[in-house]
Amino acid sequence: MNQNIKIAVIGGTGKAGKYLLNQLVSHGLKIKALVRNPQKLEENNLIEKVIGDVRNYESVYNLIDGCNVVVSTLGQSKGEDPVFSLAAKNIVKAMEALHITRYIVLTGLTLDTQFDNKGFQTQMKSLVMRLFFKKIILDKQAENKILQDSKLDWTIVRVPFIELTDSQKTIRISLDDCKGSGISSTDLAKFLTDQIWDESFLRKAPFIWNS
Repeated sequence: MNQNIKIAVIGGTGKAGKYLLNQLVSHGLKIKALVRNPQKLEENNLIEKVIGDVRNYESVYNLIDGCNVVVSTLGQSKGEDPVFSLAAKNIVKAMEALHITRYIVLTGLTLDTQFDNKGFQTQMKSLVMRLFFKKIILDKQAENKILQDSKLDWTIVRVPFIELTDSQKTIRISLDDCKGSGISSTDLAKFLTDQIWDESFLRKAPFIWNS
């Protein structure tokens, strides 16, 4: 494991993001974290706070500058317009300008790709999400298209319900369907961290869940 790298993190103050930061810190990795409110992130000598907004290109560029890998657990803030495709445009533009290629991003199981063979349960969950969160789902698909068209070595990690827990279980992985109902936030953080070095899912969108 190469600890002489720096990780840019987007969404580090969110529920999944906090577990990710803890996992990265446990590996002794240096981190730059984009935050709108720096008070939401505890002080840590391994974490450099970059105050800004993912919707602003300069903020994203300042975050990514000097890093080797970018990881996003960005969530959708209530009452705001969907942010994912705009964030993707800024991230791709900054990464390509800085010649950084490795990008790992978290999303839900509703995202469709050409390699999917979703079972009945996954299709029904996706349908419900589309009924209630149509704009967000469409924006997620737009985000996927932006990454597909980029030159980045991206991995899109698709998950069902995230259970906020320190417990660890067996992680199951599939490229075509999600066959579980939940994933431990600790297991999710570990999987995201592992992708920094693992090249098994370059330009792929695996589903992960706990058995």
